[in-house]
Amino acid sequence: MAFIDYYKILGIDKGATEKEIKSAYRKMARKHHPDLNPNNAEAEKQFKQVNEANEVLSDPEKRKKYDKYGENWQHGEAYEQQSRQQQSQQRSYGGGGQQDFGGFGGGSGGDFSDFFNSMFGGGPPGSGSGRGQQRYRGQDMNASLQLNLRDILESKKQTITVNGKNIRLTIPAGIADGQTIKIAGHGGPGSNGAPAGDLYIKFAIPDDAEFKRVGNDLYRSINLDLYTAVLGGEITADTITGKVKLKVAPGTQMGTKVKLKGKGVPVYKKEGQFGDLYLTYNVQLPTTLTEKQKELFEELAKS
Repeated sequence: MAFIDYYKILGIDKGATEKEIKSAYRKMARKHHPDLNPNNAEAEKQFKQVNEANEVLSDPEKRKKYDKYGENWQHGEAYEQQSRQQQSQQRSYGGGGQQDFGGFGGGSGGDFSDFFNSMFGGGPPGSGSGRGQQRYRGQDMNASLQLNLRDILESKKQTITVNGKNIRLTIPAGIADGQTIKIAGHGGPGSNGAPAGDLYIKFAIPDDAEFKRVGNDLYRSINLDLYTAVLGGEITADTITGKVKLKVAPGTQMGTKVKLKGKGVPVYKKEGQFGDLYLTYNVQLPTTLTEKQKELFEELAKS
């Protein structure tokens, strides 16, 4: 049987920390998990290898033995036996309390490879070294949900269906396009009593036909006739929540911007706070003038 490079299986180097080993294991276990690769024999094989690599490298004693013998693992048991005999002799003479480096146990190794069983043994009953006795957290799952801009003006409850399960959630007002929220415990089921994974929902909120969203602020253009722009007056403008009346100052120029405070979208998870609405005036020139109107414009031009 061939030597197995557990570091290579997890994609880490030999100096990897406990945290790096844990992170690499989770990443590779998710990638090859049977639930995500149904009827894929190769993925199942790789999943077993990933679990075996984690079993060794996450256990300080097993990792120490693995690093100590490496490709010379065939001779490791002989070295271990000699070490145990020496320690036994020392204890007989009242010597040392050195830690026995053996003691990984015998028995079957379940789904572990022959290499693992030869080097470490399968572990005593109840030790949890067999895959059937290990606990694996459930797979995290991802879903997407599309809303329109007007859907996020207030918090609302909504039921979505993921993998045949109905999940009721509250969507906070002001949630952003591309934002992801986590629903704990609604991912894939865990094994042997381990907790379920989490569900991550990513929101898609395209721009409205009338309003462009930037953060919590809204932007839109509004047409203004020439006469009102020149003389001033009062107009009615649409906001995303209804109509408002605005006063237009005389001599308003093309491209003038007006800010309507608090008429934007709600600030995410901040009750009573809103962005602003910015209106840009688009002054429209008349295209069908009567002869009398033309004469009046000509008089204005001469003056």
